[in-house]
Amino acid sequence: MDVAVRKMTLERLGLVRFGAVHENLPPARLVEAAVRRREGMLAGNGALVAKTGKRTGRSPKDRFVIEDDFTRDKVDWGAVNKPFSTEAFGSILDKATTYLGNLEEFYVVDAYAGADPRYRLNVQVATEYAWHALFARQLFRRPTKEELHNFEPEWTVLSVPGFLAEPEEDGTDSETFVGVDFSRKVVLIAGSGYAGEIKKSIFSVLNFVLPTEHGVFPMHCSANIGERDDVALFFGLSGTGKTTLSADPERRLIGDDEHGWSDEGVFNFEGGCYAKTIDLSEEKERQIYNAIRFGCVLENVTLERQSRQVDYEDSYITENTRAAYPLEYIENSVPDGKGDHPEAVLFLTADAFGVLPPISALTPEQAAYYFLSGYTAKLAGTEADMESEVEATFSTCFGAPFLPLPATTYSTMLSEKLREHGTGCYLINTGWSGGPYGVGSRIDITDTRNMVRAVINGKLDGAETREDPFFGLHVPKEVPGVPTEVLNPRETWDDKNAYDEQARKLAGLFAENFKKFEDEVDEEVKNAGPTA
Repeated sequence: MDVAVRKMTLERLGLVRFGAVHENLPPARLVEAAVRRREGMLAGNGALVAKTGKRTGRSPKDRFVIEDDFTRDKVDWGAVNKPFSTEAFGSILDKATTYLGNLEEFYVVDAYAGADPRYRLNVQVATEYAWHALFARQLFRRPTKEELHNFEPEWTVLSVPGFLAEPEEDGTDSETFVGVDFSRKVVLIAGSGYAGEIKKSIFSVLNFVLPTEHGVFPMHCSANIGERDDVALFFGLSGTGKTTLSADPERRLIGDDEHGWSDEGVFNFEGGCYAKTIDLSEEKERQIYNAIRFGCVLENVTLERQSRQVDYEDSYITENTRAAYPLEYIENSVPDGKGDHPEAVLFLTADAFGVLPPISALTPEQAAYYFLSGYTAKLAGTEADMESEVEATFSTCFGAPFLPLPATTYSTMLSEKLREHGTGCYLINTGWSGGPYGVGSRIDITDTRNMVRAVINGKLDGAETREDPFFGLHVPKEVPGVPTEVLNPRETWDDKNAYDEQARKLAGLFAENFKKFEDEVDEEVKNAGPTA
């Protein structure tokens, strides 16, 4: 980008006077800067290790959408999309840009969000941390040198962890503030060093723009593709296995977290992966393990200071340890980030009650029901201020924190896509068996992989099933490579009465949660939930 264009884009932020601007630096220079500025250290595997500070996960209670004439009648206002006045946002934005402009130096990254040129956003990230710039460079899609020369941002993300909001003066709930302004096309992230806020804020933007402006279905899912060019989608919140299960050495990875489904197929929003690393091992997650090298950012992992070896088992700082790396660090990834219409859709849930079957075939009506329900368990550290290590939750469309529009907007788009392309849909429980969390154990990843591969390879098409008495789900009686007893969760419990009690409890929670959708869905979808 030439100087004139750069000056124009920075003035758009309200920056008129500023210090040194380091723009679109390559990874090596960003790593050098981060180490020089003592933002992080190099690990023995070459990755940059940085700490996020007080905030080690997203801060949903401090996230706001700016309410104005453009958003007032479009956004699904509530606990997720909390309104913030445009005047108050303008005031806090001015203070944040003044803070950034007074720094001796800051970093700018120009990037794309979206692999399909028809729908991508031009995004500019301005941040005070070199390691945040490295994160943004590796996670978003990287323009070529020629494309950068005339790059003009549509959206700006201003990340200033060192700028703290003043609740009484600024009208915020704490010193941390995340604001998304669809009119100004600006995201402000203040008071949080958690880099995940950068990528998830733009994901929220795409979840608004793509359905309303382009008729594209945005999805919180990973995607991969097989030798037959068969595409599979994996929906689920953090910790349910999207990244782990989609990083399959037998298939090529399209992306691990955010995709769109257009009239031509699926496409990745990102150019990198953001994988959880707690208990990471080369044996169970080889592709992710090998992707952690120079150019990768490790967040909040423990590092032995002398040997510089990473301890992936240490959760002293948080359970939500992360690795951010370019997609090309994964073997057999898909460079252009695109694929055909999917043949299989899998909903991943980490059931903390330990009662859901590990695999269930869903009817179209059940697919709509369980997509709207979005049942899973939040794992410790994924969000700030969690009250326990694991909390059962219902997160609409497996991505409620990132959905600005009404939930039925997304569920309707999914149903239409499934019907149009004849795509099969399955519910996969990656959570607990033999008892609830704290009593039972996590379902073995090898068994889960075998179930997923059976679905993707069509080995369960027309398979004999039994109907679960509590949830009405259709559970295959046999899955290649999986012990039969694993398929019936009740048989894994020592106390069968305790299982029945827990199953009824979870069924009741489903029914209670779904009441908010009953007036918005067809009768067939409403009746597709648990039967107990």
